[in-house]
Amino acid sequence: MSNLIAKNPVAKHNYNIIDTIETGIVLSGTEIKSIRNGRINLKDSYASIQNGEVFIHSMHISPYEHGNIFNKDPLRDRKLLLNKNEIRKLVGLIKQKGYTLVPISLYFKGSFVKVELGIGVGKKLYDKREDLKKKDAEMYMKRHM
Repeated sequence: MSNLIAKNPVAKHNYNIIDTIETGIVLSGTEIKSIRNGRINLKDSYASIQNGEVFIHSMHISPYEHGNIFNKDPLRDRKLLLNKNEIRKLVGLIKQKGYTLVPISLYFKGSFVKVELGIGVGKKLYDKREDLKKKDAEMYMKRHM
């Protein structure tokens, strides 16, 4: 990853990420300017496949301060750019094995904005507790070494 813009803080906590895929995203000019200012939130976002296209939902990009009529709705659905073979692979995974698509991070690759999309399974409550216990134990070990 080049220049990290934003990470989804709860993606790895709520999901077991099996695989990741890099996608492009369709944005307007004022959205790019707002992203360059770091005014983006991936916390509650998710992706879905509709009519053979992949969309990201609930990704909040704040309106650009100096924009006017060209500002878009902050929570609008945005299209992700994947080729047909990648979309077919994702459709097969989602329908057969019950995986979900979760945006993990957003970053610049050159002048383009890319989304790291994770393919994962939702964790149960006891899995989340186990992860927290492991994390606490590692922090305890680091402090006392």
